[in-house]
Amino acid sequence: MSIIEGLSHIVLIASSIEKYENSVQFYSLFGYQTISHFVNSKVPTNEVQFLPQEEKLLHLFGKPPTKDITLKIVLATNTNEKEPFPEEKDWRLEQASLVSVTNDIVAVESILKSINIRYQKYTYPDVNESDLLATPPPADFVHTEVYTHDPLNNLITFTNKPNPFSKSIYPIKPKSPVQQDIDISTQPKVERKRIGVLTSGGDSPGMNAAVRAIVRVAISRGCDAYAIFEGYEGLVNGGDMIKKFGWADVRGYLAIGGTLIGTARCASFRERKGRLSAAYNLIKNGIDALIVCGGDGSLTGADVLRSEWPGLLEDLIKEGRITIEEATRFKHLTVVGLVGSIDNDMSSTDITIGAVTSLHRICEAIDSISSTALSHSRAFVIEVMGRHCGWLALMAAVSTGADFVFIPERPPISDDWESEMCETLKKHRDLGKRMTIVIVAEGAIDKNLDPIRPEYIKKLLTDHGLDTRVTTLGHTQRGGKPCSFDRNLATIQGVEAVQAVLRATPDTPSPMIGIRENKITCEPLMKAVELTRQVAEAIAQKDFRRAMDLRDPEFSEDYQAYIDLAVVNEKLSLRENQCLRLGIIHIGAPAGGMNSATRAAVRYALNHGHIPVAIYNGFDGLLQDNLRELSWIDVDGWAGKGGSELGTNKINISELDVGMIAYQLQKHRINSLLLIGGFEAYTSLIELNRSRNQYPAFCIPMVCLPATISNNVPGTDFSLGSDTSLNAIVDSCDSIKQSASASRRRVFVVEVQGGHCGYLAVLAGLAVGATSAYIPEEGVSLKKLQADLNHLTRRFGEDKKGTSSGRLFLRNECVSNTYTTDVIASIFKSESRGLYDSRTSILGHIQQGGTPSPTDRIRATRLAVKCIKFLEQYALPPTSEKIVYPSIYTNVKESAAVIGIEGAQVIFTPVIDLLSETDMKNRKSTKTWWIHLKELVEILSKWGKITFFKKI
Repeated sequence: MSIIEGLSHIVLIASSIEKYENSVQFYSLFGYQTISHFVNSKVPTNEVQFLPQEEKLLHLFGKPPTKDITLKIVLATNTNEKEPFPEEKDWRLEQASLVSVTNDIVAVESILKSINIRYQKYTYPDVNESDLLATPPPADFVHTEVYTHDPLNNLITFTNKPNPFSKSIYPIKPKSPVQQDIDISTQPKVERKRIGVLTSGGDSPGMNAAVRAIVRVAISRGCDAYAIFEGYEGLVNGGDMIKKFGWADVRGYLAIGGTLIGTARCASFRERKGRLSAAYNLIKNGIDALIVCGGDGSLTGADVLRSEWPGLLEDLIKEGRITIEEATRFKHLTVVGLVGSIDNDMSSTDITIGAVTSLHRICEAIDSISSTALSHSRAFVIEVMGRHCGWLALMAAVSTGADFVFIPERPPISDDWESEMCETLKKHRDLGKRMTIVIVAEGAIDKNLDPIRPEYIKKLLTDHGLDTRVTTLGHTQRGGKPCSFDRNLATIQGVEAVQAVLRATPDTPSPMIGIRENKITCEPLMKAVELTRQVAEAIAQKDFRRAMDLRDPEFSEDYQAYIDLAVVNEKLSLRENQCLRLGIIHIGAPAGGMNSATRAAVRYALNHGHIPVAIYNGFDGLLQDNLRELSWIDVDGWAGKGGSELGTNKINISELDVGMIAYQLQKHRINSLLLIGGFEAYTSLIELNRSRNQYPAFCIPMVCLPATISNNVPGTDFSLGSDTSLNAIVDSCDSIKQSASASRRRVFVVEVQGGHCGYLAVLAGLAVGATSAYIPEEGVSLKKLQADLNHLTRRFGEDKKGTSSGRLFLRNECVSNTYTTDVIASIFKSESRGLYDSRTSILGHIQQGGTPSPTDRIRATRLAVKCIKFLEQYALPPTSEKIVYPSIYTNVKESAAVIGIEGAQVIFTPVIDLLSETDMKNRKSTKTWWIHLKELVEILSKWGKITFFKKI
């Protein structure tokens, strides 16, 4: 006798309010009705897991021969979430949580499509007609099953077979109600959100990457994406200038500079009549959200359109151009702004899309000019863009080691700045410099607000005997393909822009997507515009201190660092007994920025009365007495040099005689030590710190400045050289992808360096649009390879013959000993079924880069200056008492530290405190802030579900 009389209900647990509400809405679409709602108001905020906070009972009233069924959907935060089954799998082989019978599979598909839910459909046409109950059997009697996931990632099935043992099949009838009371006609219509994207104002590298991300993320989120060509001009004119974009329409956008959807100045949009036409075109295309990528003027125009929207609707109704129903449906316009500007002049964001690429172009030009200037012992006055913002000029000066710079935010203090400039340049020449570089921002002024022109500076230098030329870089600064930083910045901000659209309400102000402290931000657009305008106002009022403060936090620091390095200080304030003999040593593999950091350290030390001592060829060179004191002119030109001028090797201090190292430091009176390098430098600092009790010579302040392309040193988000390496990888992958596209239907497996850290593979994969990145943090398996094979088969099968572009897979060098680069390529080729070919490319040491990127040069300068200040803090005595070496200066743990970037902050972490977050076996940090970007790499190439990210 059975003691079970039937089914009571099925319990589904949601881990968040969003998933809870989405689940209730999802099942309501299929006819489930809420019959009970309970809220547990007594749950404390720190309650244990799984305690219900809220629950709803949903009931489905079945039709014979099926039975009623009840679902209990429970909200219990902190519960573990299920993972959806990969779409490459056959979901029929998995266990479903719920199976529903219906006689209208078409209606089920319609609902799933309307809410953009992925599903798999299977039909079984080979049914024996004699087994069918209906006689004669209708032509549409086909056994059909649909598999999908609910918002809680439960696998659910819809079938037109009443039960597994039944021989009858419900016919597929397009307009009949779904069995179990699923009546489509009574369900609310789900409108797909339509998002328009336009680029406006001056073009900037990275705009195309933003458009690509917006289009693909919008599609992934169940929205329609529309490209508006020629900026506001296209919005006003409408017609063919507003086009719906699909997934493939933005293929290849990442590597192209400028904006492929165009930009134009639009005088008509500044008038209400033009904005009325813009509103009409948006409504007629069903667009209710607008993402604008441009400068402050472009973003202001978008917000004006939104603020006037109700009035514009009224005018359109009066003119009979739209109906009341249309006005009701589009009564709100959502506007989101992205800042695309090479000037980096927008407040509330640390950097704008395109600014870093423009800096790349400027530095490339100045590096080239420098060789001519050096050859002829000339002076060059170089004018750069930036309007009223001096960011480009200042960062170019820091990156190239320019002799003088003029920016609008900090004009020369003296009334006789001409004489001061010429005196500074004369000192440089007297020290042995053969060339002179002066950089002028196009908005440069003196303290009386009078413009400073390049031709005037040329005249001054010529009068002082310098053979001088003027170069205005012009629009070359806007051109060229975007660097890796701008591609990734634009991509991640594009993702956040779509998210901002979806969460916007009529009451929220228009947001601007920015970045502060390496985190993506979403702040009121007009507040940012107002702060930006305050900079110009502060300059006009000669309040230059406020103008500097309104720029990003690093602006003032970088300016002061530049002054400390460019000006020769002849008035040293330190007493002789406070002089540091500062040892500088490079350890590990070469990385972009090592020389820039050394140059900054040497010049800052000299300007503060210290003696910088170069230790050549690492600790091995120290043991061989390979040391030399460096002068100001010795490091001239090092800002843009790649590799390591001091020489470096991967010999770890543990492999050498530590006692002899202590002896050599004492012999050469080294009383502070700057270690520049990767994981070997980090572990060397650990060993030196451990040996302090045994060797007093190590009781000196020591600091490690991480410099490695792998970005694997604990204590910092970014290591010197990692940005240079990313750009080298991106350049190579662009060429490889071009080859793959030209060959059609070709897949490249590209091996990148990084040791056991997947940073390079992930960030480069995001920048080049790789299909996937295989990294040690996740590993690679047959299951993963099979999923990627299925994806390639599907995508190449969908592409029109002769139109397929190439595809890239990035593989970290240490991801697997079994699945090597050649093995993966061979698997792809053998399983391709003739749809595509596969090749390999191992980039090797080209990834170490040649000329360091401007980003690495700026970071190197800023961090090196702070390192010297750190060494001064722990080495200089508090009194005037003369120190006799090798007295113990310090052995506190804080005096042996690693400098790092955390957000926008520069921090010093005692090396002993970093051991807890160090994976010594795999030589990397256990903190991988970038790992969440791995998912985004595949989402933007494979059309998957989307998660939104806050940090880059």
